[in-house]
Amino acid sequence: MEQVTIHINGLSTSVPRGTTVAAAIATVGEAAFRTSVTGTPRGPLCGMGICGECRVTINGVHHQRSCVIPCREGMEVVTNA
Repeated sequence: MEQVTIHINGLSTSVPRGTTVAAAIATVGEAAFRTSVTGTPRGPLCGMGICGECRVTINGVHHQRSCVIPCREGMEVVTNA
């Protein structure tokens, strides 16, 4: 299967094309994707884009639902932003 390389919090990782950003983040060991307004770590819950707990910054665009966005070559992903 073809691989794509993305950058998560400045670290490069390769995943199969079609892998969601949330799955790629999980493969590098990140559990907290963002922090709630009360400071609680948050991560994916529903896995289908409804809850919004998996929001991250992708290519400078904040609040992207990582569980429904497939990885593309060269993506810059920032968690906890």
